[in-house]
Amino acid sequence: MSTRAEQLPFPPRLPSEDELPCDDAMPMESARHRMQMELLLRGLELWSEARGDVVANGNQFLYFNTEHLRAQDFRGPDVYVAIGVRPGERKSWVVWQEGKAPDVVVELLSESTAGADKGEKLRIYRDQLRVPNYYWFDPFSPEDRAGFILQGNSYLPLLPDGAGRLPVPSLGLKLGLWQGRYLGLDTQWLRWTDQDGHLLPLREEAERARADAAEAELARLRAQLQQGR
Repeated sequence: MSTRAEQLPFPPRLPSEDELPCDDAMPMESARHRMQMELLLRGLELWSEARGDVVANGNQFLYFNTEHLRAQDFRGPDVYVAIGVRPGERKSWVVWQEGKAPDVVVELLSESTAGADKGEKLRIYRDQLRVPNYYWFDPFSPEDRAGFILQGNSYLPLLPDGAGRLPVPSLGLKLGLWQGRYLGLDTQWLRWTDQDGHLLPLREEAERARADAAEAELARLRAQLQQGR
């Protein structure tokens, strides 16, 4: 005779990141989109290492329910950031494996994706994933940028500061425009800043700043020695 425990059906086992597709072989819309994604991700490297509980990635599948396993109309965010998690490589972000959705999502607009990014994806991030902060940015039209914070069941617009930087409450950072050269292209880029508006430096920028400071200190000491003679 079967026991009641034997008669109860087991819930289906959900697949892990190792069992799910992680690459749709679809390139980003343009080289500038790819560069902007990389700039945002690289801008968080030193900040993430200092915190020790951050995962940031982009152009990657994001799995959040079993229906999505069969869906073909939603891939994943161009950039996402999750805090309070185990750092390390992810093939995909799997919500049931991680126990949470990302805290921040940034979509890079293009002519072919703007409608979905401002409509369907916004609704998915708001209603199903409950992402606390959502942003969009058009690398070719920097004025087309916006940010939202989840309040109840709604996304409320985030107001920029006096310099046009959008707050990122989940991270304690901001997103602002930076006119500069990256990978040979001089244009306006979206970059992370601290609350005071200082750029989060790329690794090479931080190393260059340290080298410049060391050279300046050496020059100061040499000048002191010359004056003491």
